[in-house]
Amino acid sequence: MINRRFKKCLITGITGSGGSYLAEHILSKDNKIKIFGIYRSIGNKNLLKNKRIKLFKCDLCDFNKTQKIIKKINPGVIFHLASTANVRDSFNSPRKTIENNNAITLNLLEVIRINKINPLVIICSTSEVYGKINKKDIPIKETKNIGPVNPYSASKAFQDLLSQIYSECYRLKIIITRMFSYTNARKNFLFQTSFAKQIADIEKGKKKILTHGNLNSVRNIIDITDAMEAYWIAAKRGRIGKIYNISGKKVISVGNYLKELKKLSNVKIKSKIDKKLLRPVDVTLQIADTKKFIKDTGWSPKISFEESMKKLLNECRNS
Repeated sequence: MINRRFKKCLITGITGSGGSYLAEHILSKDNKIKIFGIYRSIGNKNLLKNKRIKLFKCDLCDFNKTQKIIKKINPGVIFHLASTANVRDSFNSPRKTIENNNAITLNLLEVIRINKINPLVIICSTSEVYGKINKKDIPIKETKNIGPVNPYSASKAFQDLLSQIYSECYRLKIIITRMFSYTNARKNFLFQTSFAKQIADIEKGKKKILTHGNLNSVRNIIDITDAMEAYWIAAKRGRIGKIYNISGKKVISVGNYLKELKKLSNVKIKSKIDKKLLRPVDVTLQIADTKKFIKDTGWSPKISFEESMKKLLNECRNS
């Protein structure tokens, strides 16, 4: 089995929720690697204090500045997490979402192509690109045709297709990962985080009723630590040019997730639907087939569903 080592790692969107977790995870796994990050605005300020991380403020839409920074770093691996990533907001700002996400990915790949640098690029994509799925197509394999149903997933589908073109035509070393639902206490608009933060606020007396959108969607759930380990393992052991689904083992509806989370609270949690939280079009089935990733890398999720829920709720209580 492949086991790559890297001296320098670049994370785009490093101060965002996923990027900051990934930086912390890699630091815990490799005490020699140098981590560099590109950010547009500060999200997680803790990274500013870490001497093993060097940050560059840059809008990836600015090609010249992006090129200057990446040439200077010359990383061995790039994790591309930067994006405008709120699905609900993308319905209200489709042009902003699509233009931003398309431009930053194109600029990143073009910098690599033009300057003939040779990093491994992990494109951190999403299960949203699959769109609406029929029951007969469950679990979803990587060979399933993509069919985005919102502006965000359309931009990520373009990112995937563009990455495949640069891999095939220009021989860039690219691996595409499609992450299914994962817990992330730093990303407030995810349903898991929204529920946990609202429960924490109700327990503190700051809120009376939990509000939610559609509860009927069915998802695989993976813990943030397992998700970040999967990105890291994809870089170390994944096969270049491949697409990998990444998800946890637990399959649950959004409504049942809320019920289970309520049970962990020390007070009675009342909830109601807020129609403003409903999407114009929703993806109701996201259940992954991860056999390909497991076979190629040996990865498997380690943290139980119950432990993950407790960890998320406690992190939200303490934030």
